[in-house]
Amino acid sequence: MTSRIRFRPNPEARPGPFFLHGEDLRLVEARIDGRPVQPKVTAEGLTCDVPEGEFTWEAVVENDPEANTRLEGLYLSRGMYCTQCEAEGFRRITYYPDRPDVMAVFDVRIESDLPVLLSNGNPGTSGPGFAEWHDPWPKPAYLFALVAGELVAHRDRFTTMSGRHVDLAVWVRPGDEGKCAWAMESLKASMKWDEDTYGREYDLDVFNIVAVDDFNMGAMENKGLNIFNSSAVLASPETATDADYERIEAIVAHEYFHNWTGNRITCRDWFQLSLKEGLTVFRDAQFSGDLRGHGVKRIQDAVDLRARQFREDNGPLAHPVRPESFVEINNFYTATVYEKGAEVIGMLKRLVGDEGYRKALDLYFERHDGDAATVEDWLRVFEDATGRDLSQFKLWYSQSGTPRVKVEEAWEDGRYRLDLSQVLPPTPGQPEKKPMVIPVAVGLLNPNGDEVQPTTVLELTEGRQSFTFEGLASRPVPSIVRGFSAPVILEREAPEEEAAFLLAHDTDDFNRWEAGQALARRAIRARLDGRDIDAGWAPSLLAALRDDGLDPAYRAMLLALPSQEETAQALWDEGRRVDPLAIWTAHEEIRDHLARGLGDILPALHDQGQVQGPYSPDPASVGRRALGNAALRLLTRTDGGVRARAQFAGADDMTQSVAALSALLAVGLGEAELQQFHDRWKGERRVLDKWFGLQVSLARPEAAVATAERLTTHPLFDWKNPNRFRSVLGALAMNPAGFHDPSGAGYRFLADWLIRLDAANPLMAARMSGAFETWRRLEEGRQSKARAELERIRGTPGLSRDLSEMVGRLLG
Repeated sequence: MTSRIRFRPNPEARPGPFFLHGEDLRLVEARIDGRPVQPKVTAEGLTCDVPEGEFTWEAVVENDPEANTRLEGLYLSRGMYCTQCEAEGFRRITYYPDRPDVMAVFDVRIESDLPVLLSNGNPGTSGPGFAEWHDPWPKPAYLFALVAGELVAHRDRFTTMSGRHVDLAVWVRPGDEGKCAWAMESLKASMKWDEDTYGREYDLDVFNIVAVDDFNMGAMENKGLNIFNSSAVLASPETATDADYERIEAIVAHEYFHNWTGNRITCRDWFQLSLKEGLTVFRDAQFSGDLRGHGVKRIQDAVDLRARQFREDNGPLAHPVRPESFVEINNFYTATVYEKGAEVIGMLKRLVGDEGYRKALDLYFERHDGDAATVEDWLRVFEDATGRDLSQFKLWYSQSGTPRVKVEEAWEDGRYRLDLSQVLPPTPGQPEKKPMVIPVAVGLLNPNGDEVQPTTVLELTEGRQSFTFEGLASRPVPSIVRGFSAPVILEREAPEEEAAFLLAHDTDDFNRWEAGQALARRAIRARLDGRDIDAGWAPSLLAALRDDGLDPAYRAMLLALPSQEETAQALWDEGRRVDPLAIWTAHEEIRDHLARGLGDILPALHDQGQVQGPYSPDPASVGRRALGNAALRLLTRTDGGVRARAQFAGADDMTQSVAALSALLAVGLGEAELQQFHDRWKGERRVLDKWFGLQVSLARPEAAVATAERLTTHPLFDWKNPNRFRSVLGALAMNPAGFHDPSGAGYRFLADWLIRLDAANPLMAARMSGAFETWRRLEEGRQSKARAELERIRGTPGLSRDLSEMVGRLLG
């Protein structure tokens, strides 16, 4: 690697030594203005005496991409050279001031006998054995990208709103070129949407996507050369499910939208990470909602937030959307930074309105194009554009934890009063909290189900506030936190029949679904407490499922129970110790109850899900299949697997095949189908990941650890490949009753693998350690075993900084 960098003094900087980051490099030579110099080299970088004015720095270094199992910097993935530089990977390529606020124009020359040589920006001169690239837009080093390999391209073209032609290409390994069309269509849809919705036009002559098999994340937004985990690019009806298609669409959009919210405007330092990630998650959620329906998308986002981010907020890994400190920045690519960061953007938009939001974003792009910005810069454009004071709202970026909003009610002489109070529980390092701005969207219905008060946003800004509605003919039924207007936990004593009423009548998609979840929570709690399930629950749900006017995808979500994680957190909030096996058992009993109670309608719903004709991932077809397969999962509990086996045998697309196999495995059936699946797809690496993952995630609790252990001895288990590792060890973490086996076997098994993985890929090991996140809420037997394994990991000689920080935070 040869680097030539033109430096000039920063007039605002304090005098100090010239320092360049660099790790795992061998310095061959260094020159300043052509003259050899002898820098002082350490494990973290180098220092050197430099001239007082402008100068050109040149360095030649060696590194070893083939030995780079960290998958950071430059590495080799099955014969393909590729890079991953966010957050601090560029320092593993050459010596550089590797900070997000150091921005420069890059010119790159690649010399290789490999046929495809790619980098950021626009292509320049090329010939046998070399290619040159020029990126005219200044960027930080974390956005640098390079790829060299045996690749083929799926090509297309996009014409921007100003009439410029952009050449598009999705680069894949030979043999995968037939699985690129959906990624390309998603890219073009994203480019058009960003023009229509935000007025943002693409700014280079080419846009390249490359699919890489060995990749720690989903994808990376490098300027003009997005590098993707192949699982987030490749799709065909035979090898990808509806969920895969939706995931590819969302990730392609997310990385493309970063071109403006992350690349053209980046973050001043890594504490501002949510400035680009939270905003871009919000933008990709808008995009998906516009394409596939905002009601279903909002529910999906809430389910994910409650299962992942609420757990993070209420455990030892809690941190603000803008972290206050870190040892290893890779450990803060979290659900709090991404998903809660997006929720903060959504609340801001709700408070200032659509017009105010668009005005502020236009000002943001105008004012900060080419900048490394901060959260303060972001909020200031909203204040300047709308005249609103956001000093209290800023607390969402600095205070960790999930707010609890308590609701009390009063009714007298046509006046209905809501008393709202907020509490933000203590979190690590933040024992006391201040009241925040919480937008609480409320609607009121009369006893006939008519809406007498349309959605109104109440701004809760104090510890306790009252809001009054007058002129009502009868006591209303409130629909509170409509559209999941804020990422809060609602605490309210409501009559049991109210949820059934809202499930039947609420005009808000989210809260109608939430009413069904409330009924499910009551049923789960009844089983946990040894009580009978309310017999009225299934009929209430049945009425909603019979409503053909509802989107099939929405009705499918009505059939889903709250997650086991949500149940566990609710118990812990009440001061009760968590028994994962008891929770799993209660959930299974509720599913059996539903299967019996809805037996009359389930066959018809399954039949509705059989879409005729060639496979299509369009929203209508996806919704129908989702409803049919949700019904199938319950039907399989009562028909001995007859319908699931028939669907598996006749399936001509991966969605129906995996749905049938999952339904069988969930009730302890499907061994023959599992073998058939393996035999057919053992040559398709992404499909085989599903085969590994389904067995572990759907194993009965007593068999989960043994299943995972057996699969790690399978000839095709490659523990150094992140996707394959996640398909087994990650799937075990997704089986809470199995992972938290009272014997401690799950803890020992995962700890063994984390110690092994840490020596090869510390980033992945650190992220996977999050499976231990909830150990403190377990009963004493499990808790002591989990603590012992965490202590064993921490005591391992040579533990990486990544994993050491995570385990230290978990132990407290």
